[in-house]
Amino acid sequence: MDDHSVLRAGLRLLLNSQPDLTVAGEAGDAREALALAESLQPDLILLDLTMPGLSGIEALPALRRLAPAARILVLTMHDDESYLRQALRKGAAGYVLKKAADSELINAIQAVLRGEVYVHSALTRSLVSDLVAPADKPAPDPARDELWETLSEREAEVLRLVARGHTNAEIAEQLSLSVKTVETYRARGMEKLGLRTRAQLVQAALAKGILE
Repeated sequence: MDDHSVLRAGLRLLLNSQPDLTVAGEAGDAREALALAESLQPDLILLDLTMPGLSGIEALPALRRLAPAARILVLTMHDDESYLRQALRKGAAGYVLKKAADSELINAIQAVLRGEVYVHSALTRSLVSDLVAPADKPAPDPARDELWETLSEREAEVLRLVARGHTNAEIAEQLSLSVKTVETYRARGMEKLGLRTRAQLVQAALAKGILE
């Protein structure tokens, strides 16, 4: 389920060209995806993480509940280990980047349909290190909650959308702001929290409970 109609059309052509695959339905947002998953009960769900309204990460548990037999393969632009970990924890069977070749997507689909877990090669090292040495993961900073209180309402709103996977342009459209203004709120908020990367922001937002 993806919110970009051109990409969905390309995916539909690719998948329907495979002798053992048939597209049963498609959705432009998570709410529609949930309804289709419940009615169609598909074998596989291709899920984007960045969609209008409810994000793919937030929709994953409900998709698992409504279509328990479906295997969920995340297809996303986010090559970020934090999103990978969240997706796998919430029940995804695979994680592929949109920049991957068509052949890799088909291989990923076939793998998850066989009951395997498929992770894009660029993110495999992160996943393996997470499993081998979980004790090395940094503990959440207890002072972080206090830092969130220093954010303005708009800074907090922008950072919440960034953590959910939205781009600056998408946030600007949602909040009726310019992209430059969004970038300013984002940079100012990140500085107040002492964060430098999106991955750090996602971890802080999870610890704060904002993504839930």
